[in-house]
Amino acid sequence: MSLTEDGNAQIAADAAVLHGVTPAIDDSLVPPQKEGVRISISTYLGPFIVFLLFIGFWEYMHRDGMRRFLDKNPSLLPSPVTVIDQAFLDSVVRQQLLEGLWWTTYAAFIGLAISIAIGMLLAVFMAQAVWAERSIYPYLVALQATPVLAIVPIIYSVFGGGMASRIYVVVMISIFPIVTNTLFGLTSVDASQHDLFTLRKASRFTRLFKLQFPSAMPAIFTGFRISAGLAVIGAIVGEQFFRQGQKPGIGIVMEQFRQKLRYPQMYGGLLVASALGIIVFFVFSWIGKLVVGHWHEATRRNS
Repeated sequence: MSLTEDGNAQIAADAAVLHGVTPAIDDSLVPPQKEGVRISISTYLGPFIVFLLFIGFWEYMHRDGMRRFLDKNPSLLPSPVTVIDQAFLDSVVRQQLLEGLWWTTYAAFIGLAISIAIGMLLAVFMAQAVWAERSIYPYLVALQATPVLAIVPIIYSVFGGGMASRIYVVVMISIFPIVTNTLFGLTSVDASQHDLFTLRKASRFTRLFKLQFPSAMPAIFTGFRISAGLAVIGAIVGEQFFRQGQKPGIGIVMEQFRQKLRYPQMYGGLLVASALGIIVFFVFSWIGKLVVGHWHEATRRNS
């Protein structure tokens, strides 16, 4: 653009402001937005840096001068190098961890699927009538507050000591966030939108699936993400209590290593279990973004 054109453009803009007209903005003069790039970098680079700092601090604490801050027996808390060498580079141990990871993942996903099915049905039923919510909700709170250890004998007598008991523990631990978040989303629809559906004489079924469920999706997937992490915890906790059968999960494998005082392998199992929980959480976050899209404020902020 020449100097003459620049001057004319500025005069036109000043004249438009004086007459109360907002001048049009030339898109070619607006610098490209880099917000998405910054968010993407911070999403992946930040956690990676924190992980490296954690590993570095873990290794640093095993120096001779820092050993006094830890247990005096180095075998009880091995260094990261020792864990990687004896847990992940050993083919026999790696095979045990992968097999345990498979059975833990199986129990977690089956239990989570049952929790999603039952939890959403309960939430829909409770959202349709206040008396249903008041009748069912106290028992859900009681189930959430009941320690698993206190009812282990009951679970064992009903389901046995195999995979069914582990799945029940997963359902017991993970169902509450699904019910509460789904119920919150279904009952938080704006009243004016309900009035619009009432004026249109929409049926209860139409109101539920065309108004309440679309509006509740962000809250529903928040509950899914919370319960996904709890499902992994529930699977490992169930494995600690119920160890029968030929399906040793990661929790059973870790306990076997602990009994044999093989602590590097045990910490390797802990890292595998943590990685499983993180992966499951991000899988449901990704699915939530696909379903909800970019229309919700929380989704736009996290995308």
